[in-house]
Amino acid sequence: MGMGNTVKHWMAKRAAEEIKNGMVVNLGIGLPSLVPDHLPSNVKVIFHAENGISGMGPSPTPGKEDENLCNAGGLPVTIHQGGSYFDTTIAFGMIRKGLIDLSILGALQVSSRGDLANWIVPGKRVPGIGGAIELAAKTKKLAVMMMHSDKEGRSKLVNECSLPLTSQRCVDLVITDLGVFSIEENGLLLTDVFVPHTVEEIINHTEANIRIAPQLRWIGGEVDD
Repeated sequence: MGMGNTVKHWMAKRAAEEIKNGMVVNLGIGLPSLVPDHLPSNVKVIFHAENGISGMGPSPTPGKEDENLCNAGGLPVTIHQGGSYFDTTIAFGMIRKGLIDLSILGALQVSSRGDLANWIVPGKRVPGIGGAIELAAKTKKLAVMMMHSDKEGRSKLVNECSLPLTSQRCVDLVITDLGVFSIEENGLLLTDVFVPHTVEEIINHTEANIRIAPQLRWIGGEVDD
């Protein structure tokens, strides 16, 4: 497993720690789709997809994919016994009613206040808005998984989002490839650092002001498959 993939799995394993027994959880496309592979077997959770699935399982093994069973991003998934399928309008009804305990989404930018920009880069074509606006507004807890910097090396944790907002003051937790940040009343609090990165490096690569938790957690080593 390359270093890039290893860090992505550390991120997914850390995100999986936010999932508690009995939760209904919605996973965005991209990095969040790795989370079910790192869920402890004793944690029972209902994964929800806005294309109309409740009760998704881990990613299928190669060759075992069902071409008719995919998540909202079009990637193949499995479904647990007792899972169900329904119209996408029902899936959005569940979101809008506030039945989702936790959403884990990708992002283009997150501000120090918890503003989320994750639906469009002006001038670039996108397949659609998706369910992020509803999820951001109605989920009980919102976590973001994203790379710390964009392809030009610019910080995606910013003081003010320059991209169009999906929703304001909605993000509770951000997991990047450098560390984990809790969004508090007075801004970003660094709580976890991914080895071999350092606090100084994270400060230097973050546009937004950050405070350092008194008890920092250091996460590193190989992730168990």
